[in-house]
Amino acid sequence: MTANASSLSVGSPPESLRLDLAAAGLLPPFVRALLAGAGAAAAGAGAAGIGADHEGGGSGDLLAPLRFLPPGELPAAPPGAAPLAAARLRARSELAQALVAANRAYGHPDADRLAQRLADPAARVVVAGQQPGLLGGPLYTFTKMVAAARWAAELEARGELAVAVFWVATEDHDYAEVATASVLAADGPRAFDLGSDPQPLMPVGMRTLSPAVDAVLHGLAQAVPGERYAEWLRTVALWYRPDARFGEAFCRLMVHLLGARCPLLLDAMNPTLKAAERPWLARLVERRGEVEEALGRRDAALSRRGHELRVSPQPGASPLFLLRGGERRRIEWRDGGGSYALRGSAAGGGSAQELLRIVAENPGVVSPGVLARPAVADAVLGSSLQLLGPGELSYMPQAAALYPVLEIEAPWAALRPQSVVLEEHQIGKLEELGIGLADLLADRARLDRIVAERLGGDFVAPARGRIEEELARLRAAALAADPNLERPFEKTREQILRALDLFAEKALPAAARRDEVRSRRLEQLRDACLPGGKLQERVICSAHFPGKYGDRFAASFWEQLDLDPTRLAVITP
Repeated sequence: MTANASSLSVGSPPESLRLDLAAAGLLPPFVRALLAGAGAAAAGAGAAGIGADHEGGGSGDLLAPLRFLPPGELPAAPPGAAPLAAARLRARSELAQALVAANRAYGHPDADRLAQRLADPAARVVVAGQQPGLLGGPLYTFTKMVAAARWAAELEARGELAVAVFWVATEDHDYAEVATASVLAADGPRAFDLGSDPQPLMPVGMRTLSPAVDAVLHGLAQAVPGERYAEWLRTVALWYRPDARFGEAFCRLMVHLLGARCPLLLDAMNPTLKAAERPWLARLVERRGEVEEALGRRDAALSRRGHELRVSPQPGASPLFLLRGGERRRIEWRDGGGSYALRGSAAGGGSAQELLRIVAENPGVVSPGVLARPAVADAVLGSSLQLLGPGELSYMPQAAALYPVLEIEAPWAALRPQSVVLEEHQIGKLEELGIGLADLLADRARLDRIVAERLGGDFVAPARGRIEEELARLRAAALAADPNLERPFEKTREQILRALDLFAEKALPAAARRDEVRSRRLEQLRDACLPGGKLQERVICSAHFPGKYGDRFAASFWEQLDLDPTRLAVITP
C-alpha cells in the first residue's frame, strides 16, 4: 500500500540540500541492490529487477522470507496470515506488563498506554534496536528511535493500532562500541572514552559506567563551553553516574529527550523477555543441524550472486552464546552436534541435552547472536515491521534463513532514514559558497575540483582538453606515416595525460584553498557533516545536540525527519 507522500515525507528540500545516498556511495552494495529492485518493481519492471544477479537489478529474493518495504510505502497486512498462537500472545501480554514497570522507572510518561497496545493482539509492532551507547550512542541511534516511533504513528494515522518497541541490546559485549562519545567542539570533533576494557566478554548490561564517566562529562564541559551546555551536562550526570548501568542511563536519557513520543524500551536482559525467548532458544538447539544447513545454503546463494557475506561463515558454530562467570562466549558444536563447547574456554561445555536443560531452567544465561536475534525478537514480539540500518540490512539475508527453520512469521523490513544536523547559518554558508550538500560530502579530490571550478581556478582541465586535441591530431599524422606507431603512441598519450592528472591532484587543492576565508568555512562545514571522515550521525553522540539546542532539538527532529531512506534528512533545530 502506498503511503500518503505528505505523511512519510516532510517535503522537498532545497536543491542544495538534496543528497541521494545511493548515488553518493553512502549505502552498502546489497542495500543499493534492494533499492534498485524496489524502484524497478514500482516502475513495472519488477520481474526483470528482483532477483537479478547484479547490483543494479535488485536482490529482494535473497531477503526472503522477509519482505523489503519500498520507500514511500506503508506495510500491508502482516505477511504471516495466521494469528499468533495463544501461548505467544500470553507471553507478549506478560512482557507488556513487565515493560510497564521498567518504562515507568525510566520516567516514560506513556508507559501504561504503550504497554496496553503491545498486549493487544491486533497491534502492529514496529521494532528497532541498538546497543546502549555512552551518552545515547551515536546520533543514528536517536534517528532510529525517532523513526520507529514515527512509523508507528504513520500506521495509526492509517487507522491501525500500532506500537514502537526499541530493543536495547544489553546482552552484547562490544565494549568499544558503547564506551566512546564524540562531540563537535569549536576546533572540530573531540572524542572521549571510558578507558580500556577490563572485562572484554562481559555483557554491556552487567557493566556500570565507572568513575571514568565523571571525567568524560568534565571533558565535554571543557570542549563545549557555555552555560546552556553546562546545565545540560548537569542533567545528564543525574543518569550517567559511576554506579549506573549502561542500559539504565541510556533509557533514562532517551525518555527525557522524547517524552511520550519515546518507543517502549525493551532491555534485552529483562527476565520476562528471557522467559519468553525460551522456546526459540531451545528450538535453535534442537534444530542445530537444520540451522547450520540453512545458513550454509543462504551463504552459498549470496556468494553466487556476488554479494559480500557480512557475517563470516563459522562451521560448527551456533548462533547462540552462553554466559558463565561473567563471560559471554559463543557455543560451538562438537561430536556432530551431540555436545557443545564454549569458544576460547577450556571448560564449560557439555551435552546438547544439558544445554537444553540450561535453556529450560535459566534462559537468562543464553542469548542469541547477530544472526539469530532478529528471528527471536520477532517471535516474541510478533513484529510487523523491522526498521534496520544499512549495515543491519546488509546482514539480514543471512539472518533471514533462520525464520523458516524456527517456524517464525517474518515481518516487513524497512531501511531507516539517515540524518545530519545543520544550523540555518551553516546552510546559508553552503549557499554562499555555491556548494551543495552532495558536493560537500563527496571525496576531497572531487570537492576541490568543484570549488576550483567555481572560483575559476581549475587551470589544468582546459589545458588538458587542448592537449588531448593536439594528441588526436598527432595520432592521425603518426598512423598516416606508419600504422605500427599506434601502440607506442597510445603509451605516450597515456603517460602525458597521467602526468597531467598527477599534477592536477596537487594544483586543484591549491586553487581551491587560495581564498583562505572560503577554505576555512568549507573545512568547518565538512568537519560538521563528516567528522573524522564519517557521516555525522555515525560519530557525534546523541546527547551533544540537546546541549547545544535545548528542548527544540528533539521537537525539530520529530517534525523534520524524512522517513524516505534514499536521501539524507537534514535537521535544522
